[in-house]
Amino acid sequence: MSNPVVYTNIPDVPLLHRGKVRDIYDLGDSLLIVATDRISAFDVVLPTPIPDKGKILTKLTLFWLNFLKDIVENHLITANIDEYPEVLRKHRDVLEGRSMIVKKAKVFPVECIVRGYITGSAMKEYLKTGMVCGIPLPPGLKEADKLPEPIFTPSTKAELGSHDVNITFEEMIKIVGEETAEVLKELSLKLYRKASSYAEERGIIIADTKFEFGLHEGKIILVDEVLTPDSSRFWPKESYEPGKPQISFDKQYIRDWLKNTGWKEGTPPPEIPTEVVEKTREKYLLALKVLTGEEL
Repeated sequence: MSNPVVYTNIPDVPLLHRGKVRDIYDLGDSLLIVATDRISAFDVVLPTPIPDKGKILTKLTLFWLNFLKDIVENHLITANIDEYPEVLRKHRDVLEGRSMIVKKAKVFPVECIVRGYITGSAMKEYLKTGMVCGIPLPPGLKEADKLPEPIFTPSTKAELGSHDVNITFEEMIKIVGEETAEVLKELSLKLYRKASSYAEERGIIIADTKFEFGLHEGKIILVDEVLTPDSSRFWPKESYEPGKPQISFDKQYIRDWLKNTGWKEGTPPPEIPTEVVEKTREKYLLALKVLTGEEL
């Protein structure tokens, strides 16, 4: 287990943005994305990092970008430090395994969420309205039930500390335009179907996930992290049982822990106990090994 990287400081290149997990640097005609070991829950960054988490997210994202590139082009230029500009190579100890250089893209201001199973905020909305993001669903669905077909349920992109808001497809059209909305929906569903079929063969159910897209030289490309335990719900197939919350290989474990501490939104989150840090790291590592066959 390596020492956690909580914040990066690369003085030779300008820091463009520090997100919940990623530090993004401006390289002029491209970007350097560094996945740190910070972890967030309910859109709040927690005070305790998860060692190696950024490396796991990067390894999984690189795997999926390659696996899905026949469906849509993506933003990756290289993740090989030896191909980085010289000014970055001297920061190898921080960047190795947790960074990538990517194309600059104008990112669409929507999260493209696909759900194959009903849980989380979708379940809450369904219980109130019988719908999710304006999509009517069959009556009588239970927690974690598989949906008849995967559904596309976009949301707004929240600033740090505020929540994404689920929107209807019609509301998405108002934000990005009808033609773009249709393309993003079709791409998201195709990506989900290919990835979830692959994952299920290896014993993991992808209950839901989010994709992000941007415009680069007039073309829609896939950007950001892809199908990681931070952006998806991964359930072990062998223990799947609808009607109750599922065991997971993702961030849900941290969300559940935080809720059980009695933490109230708007107040500083507590430090994560050592055993919860270790269990979270184990879950992320297991997702990496099961999905890619690789270890750190």
